[in-house]
Amino acid sequence: MLEPIVKKILSTRVYDVAIESPLDEAPNLSARLGNRVLLKREDLQPVFSYKLRGSYNKIVQLPEAQRARGVVAASAGNHAQGVALAARRLGIRAHIVMGRNTPDIKIRAVRQLGARVVLHGDAYDEASAHARELADREGYEFVHPFDDIDVIAGQGTVGMEIINQHGGQLHAVVVPVGGGGLIAGIGAYVKYLKPDIRVIGVEAEGSACLAAAMAAGRRVRLPAKTLDLFADGASVAQVGKEPFRIARRCVDEVITVSTDELCGAIKDIFDDTRSIAEPAGALGVAGAKKYVDASGISGQELVAVVSGANVNFDRLRHISERAELGEKREAIMAVTIPERPGSFRKFCRVIGKRSITEFNYRYSDPRRANVYVGVQIGAGDSRQQLAAALETAGYDFTDMTENEVAKLHVRHMVGGRTADAGPELLYRFEFPERPGALLKFLLGLGSRWNITLFHYRNHGAAWGRVLAGFHAGPGDRQDLNRFLDKIGYRYVEETDNPAYEMFLR
Repeated sequence: MLEPIVKKILSTRVYDVAIESPLDEAPNLSARLGNRVLLKREDLQPVFSYKLRGSYNKIVQLPEAQRARGVVAASAGNHAQGVALAARRLGIRAHIVMGRNTPDIKIRAVRQLGARVVLHGDAYDEASAHARELADREGYEFVHPFDDIDVIAGQGTVGMEIINQHGGQLHAVVVPVGGGGLIAGIGAYVKYLKPDIRVIGVEAEGSACLAAAMAAGRRVRLPAKTLDLFADGASVAQVGKEPFRIARRCVDEVITVSTDELCGAIKDIFDDTRSIAEPAGALGVAGAKKYVDASGISGQELVAVVSGANVNFDRLRHISERAELGEKREAIMAVTIPERPGSFRKFCRVIGKRSITEFNYRYSDPRRANVYVGVQIGAGDSRQQLAAALETAGYDFTDMTENEVAKLHVRHMVGGRTADAGPELLYRFEFPERPGALLKFLLGLGSRWNITLFHYRNHGAAWGRVLAGFHAGPGDRQDLNRFLDKIGYRYVEETDNPAYEMFLR
């Protein structure tokens, strides 16, 4: 059953446009996992993803009459760029249907490759339906992103390269899954030549269409409203018919990963390559980490496919914030502390030498305060140990590490104070960012001045930045400034700042 697709893989012409992407070792990740991890760098392709392979292999085989009519595809991402570049190389007119809500940067990227962009609908299904209408009406060839045997064969050249480049004994190849074209092609080639190598698929938790199909023994359509939007390059409601027919014979297991785990994997890839994968492109690494953790294997060799790097720059802030959680290196706690001078100091002593990554607090009650705190979890430490320390000290607390509302919204919404809060002076501080710097700052404040507002977030910069309010009036300003001078950190009073007046008073 696998022989026909393997023959197609061996006869492809993808190297007219694609490169044989390198198989690079990930030394930091390998050391942490206790296994040798190799990255198949499809993010280095001319359009920064593997999609070029399948698109070109499909289009290059079209007869001359069809080439003259042109091709059409529906995509707002990697497939669109793959089709556009393949068509330009072959001198064929390409039409790409995108939703009207597609970011301008993606529209420009496709147009720069010579394709005509057609904006239609708001979702992929609407764009795809319109692309098929154009194909029927105008005679264009519809190039499917994954449910086409020639597209699958083109993607299968990734598996061929892995086997040729490695040449030794591999334990597993870990592959991102969207519609299934990539894992079907890789799985067919790998299992045909070396059936003892495990082929592992990885999906985002909200788009696990292959996992659902494997469990049901048939293709399952996921509700569109529940689809994952973070790993948008692999957000597919139903695995393709042809990919599933092949994958059910070649895939050993399917792993699902969370948004936080994907962000952690993007950071891992960056640490080892200084390249930034898109969320869907990091699925393989996230899955490899989860597989090693669940299976307990050590001393083995695994290949994780890094499938793409078309990430929007404005998403990097979100990825950076969530990466530590994905690596299980940060815990988020909501802790209730007494509202009295010295409470911060006592609380920080319980945190101990752990680095604080975020601290949000706003006075709201004369008896108690709720603190939103992020704490870095180092080697030999855990969320459970932190929780035990808080419990022993008598604090009421809630672990918010898995709370999506807290992580996405509440952390940015610590708001106004009550009417009985009394007078307040607001200051902005800067200090050299190093482990323990925030704790030193808090301990330096002592217990003389009651803190009414506090915000800090570690952003990996050279300077730490804190916004703090103190229970003090204009008559206290001189004494408070002398006190702050002794602490030694740079500061600026912001009591008259209009943002403070409008949103925090």
